[in-house]
This record gives sequence, structure tokens and C-alpha cells, in this order.
Amino acid sequence: MTSAKKVLLINTHLTYPNWSEGLLNDSFNQKAKDFFIEKGFEVLETKVENGYDANEEVEKHIEADIIILQTPINWFGAPWIYKKYVDEVFNSGLQSAKFLSGDGRTREDLTKQYGTGGKMEGKKFMVCATWNAPKASFGDPSQTLFEGRSTADVLIQITSNYRFCGVETVQDYNCFDIFKDGDIAGDLKNYPNHLQKAFDID
Repeated sequence: MTSAKKVLLINTHLTYPNWSEGLLNDSFNQKAKDFFIEKGFEVLETKVENGYDANEEVEKHIEADIIILQTPINWFGAPWIYKKYVDEVFNSGLQSAKFLSGDGRTREDLTKQYGTGGKMEGKKFMVCATWNAPKASFGDPSQTLFEGRSTADVLIQITSNYRFCGVETVQDYNCFDIFKDGDIAGDLKNYPNHLQKAFDID
């Protein structure tokens, strides 16, 4: 009997009382949890704001087949607590050599590229993000701010950490324009369909 696949759900919402309480990100996180439980996965969870042990987080990453980051986009990136989380967890994974063994380059073989020393091949990573930015601001060169960049381009400082360690990155999922004219209900409803396609789950 084979053991159930595992998914690690990381929620890095940072609470600002009376302004940003985290209900939307909690809702997307719960939607993912319900989906994976229904599909027979074992669910591992971390809510960064509630605290964590870096070494334990390394073990969760090693156990997981799929890793999903749930995050608001605050000033064009994840909240600062996520950068702290990455620094601590990935440094632990580097020191223990469980995430990677160097950056991939060697003096013996100069053809080896930077970012090819990862040990986490076979795992998949996805970002689910909530944005004030409207969908129309992406992928359009006439837009003043992003100048044609995609959400994947803007999220590269997050996804690169995982790619550096050998993890495959799948298409991100986004809830846009959350304060003005977004379709939050529709985005929540469609999220399981995205998960099923992104991770090729029957």
C-alpha cells in the first residue's frame, strides 16, 4: 500500500488590525485544503504569522510533493515575514544540504549553470496571490507600471527560491482588484479547477 501524497500549504498573510485581517487569504487556503483532502492528500500547514521552527519547515518541504504559498501582495511582494521565513528555512535547508548542494556550478565543469544544484527535483510549487492590482495591468506593454510583465514576472523573487532548489514552478493563481472591482466569489469558486489542472490531479 502506497502512502498518500502530501501537500504543504504556507499562509503568509500578515495581519494589520482593522485594515487587513486575512479572511480572504484564509479562504483561499481553506479552499486548497478542502480540495487536497478530497483528493486523498495528506495536508501539512504553516501559518507564518503564528510562528514556526525552521528545521521543522525544512522537513515539511522534504515530505511534501506539492508546496503552495498563499500570500497577499503588499507593495509588490509577499509580506516581510515571508522573506524572514525564506531566509531562515532555506538557510537551514542549505546548511543541512537537504534542499541543495551549492549553486550548481563547479570548477571542473564550466558548463554547469548557476541555480542547478537543487536536490528537490520532482516537487512542484505554486503561488496563490491576492492583489489590489487589476488583471488588465499585466501582460500589456501600454500599462505604465508593469510595462507588459506577467504575474509570473513580478513573482520571480518568490519562485526563484524554489527553482534554485530544483522544484518545478507551476502557473500561479491570482485574485485581482480585491478592493474595487474584482470577482472574489468567482475566483474562489474556480480555484479548485486551477489546482486540478496545474498539478494534473484526477
